[in-house]
Amino acid sequence: MVAGLVIAAPASGTGKTTVATGLMRALSRSRAVAPFKVGPDFIDPGYHGMACGRAGRNLDSVMCGPELIGGLYAHGAKGADIAVVEGVMGLFDGRITPGTGAVAPAAGSTAEIAALLGLPVVLVVDVRGMSQSVGALVRGFATVDSGVAVAGVILNKVGTDRHEAVCRQAVEDQGIPVLGAIPRVDDVEVPSRHLGLITAEEHGHAAESAIDAMAALIRRHVDIDAVVRLAAEPAPSTEWDAAAGVEKRENVVVAMASGRAFNFAYPEHIELLEAAGARVRRFDPLTQDLPECDGLVIPGGFPEEHVEVLAGRGRLRAQVRSHVEAGKPVHAECAGLLWLVETLDAHPMLGVIGTHAAMGRRLTLGYREAVALGDSVLFAAGERLVGHEFHHTALTSGRAPGWDSAWAWRAWSGETVREGFIRGNVHASYLHVHPAAVPGAISRFVGACAQVPQKVM
Repeated sequence: MVAGLVIAAPASGTGKTTVATGLMRALSRSRAVAPFKVGPDFIDPGYHGMACGRAGRNLDSVMCGPELIGGLYAHGAKGADIAVVEGVMGLFDGRITPGTGAVAPAAGSTAEIAALLGLPVVLVVDVRGMSQSVGALVRGFATVDSGVAVAGVILNKVGTDRHEAVCRQAVEDQGIPVLGAIPRVDDVEVPSRHLGLITAEEHGHAAESAIDAMAALIRRHVDIDAVVRLAAEPAPSTEWDAAAGVEKRENVVVAMASGRAFNFAYPEHIELLEAAGARVRRFDPLTQDLPECDGLVIPGGFPEEHVEVLAGRGRLRAQVRSHVEAGKPVHAECAGLLWLVETLDAHPMLGVIGTHAAMGRRLTLGYREAVALGDSVLFAAGERLVGHEFHHTALTSGRAPGWDSAWAWRAWSGETVREGFIRGNVHASYLHVHPAAVPGAISRFVGACAQVPQKVM
């Protein structure tokens, strides 16, 4: 197993993404680095992948279950010299099950992932507005749970030399080494958007420049050799195998939308499609036609940022509609759902599903314990899983003529929520699902693609 470490923080907004991404790029100058992100986030792994030159992957114990974390880590770290795992929110922040209260480490938290893997934690602390108090803060995080090893601290947003010296002494008095002290700088942040950061693929050369600036900051102000010495081998685990238990088909081609508008796809999705025998052909709906294919996957992304271009792609609209009308399978998640509706922010989309969508101020966010309400190209009625919603758009109606709901789950309020659309060989939903948690669904989809298309719409 590849040695690794976890970059965590007391809270969001303390600079752990800058530190983690910069460290990944700095280490990649002389080592093969395997990058990971705790939780369901798609954006940070894009920057991690750019920093390391290999796919950024997610470790999500809520969607995948704790039992898969070791295997997914081993799979993602294969062939690397070291692994760097960026945490999510604060170290102990995670999912709270209604009625149970807060539990440390919470499900899906950085602390849980670190404990499951047995990796040391480097805590990034924003020390603006404090000095000696940082010692008490670090002591609390280091002692609240014996299964989580806070092995080092990086001070961030340091002011003067005197400020650094006082903070460093306060932390080291707790018996925890300070690995670096980063001054307050304003030129290494990646521009924000409504869901977080702008994706690495979309930001292009500016993203590369930002990552280089992050790496330069780390090289100047962090003892990288000391950080590497802290890395530890994780708990032994059998590597996750995409082909395990998957029936392999032949002569199946699956098109997957990609590019700037549709780039929220877990690497394991393509690996599972290929393990089931599919040849995956990626295409950019902003510039390319639909490839000849037996099935279509439309992942999440930011179609709302490209509505005018998508609305003007009449030829592609006709191609996708013909694909649907021929009964060929379609798997659409979040942004994929938005592309299938009649309009998005009053711009014409594909017009497959008879409802409309628009951007809003309200963010819909959280894990959902969902049950499939009907048979589809992905799931059998009654199957249960945990998925994740993360979107600022909303549909004018969650129902459409001739379509059944894909999912049901219980909201915090106790009411039953019905979401998504299934009809014929189309499955469309706001819900993101980690494919490693549902390999049978991916195999089922490829199996449907392998069947002789029948006109079902």
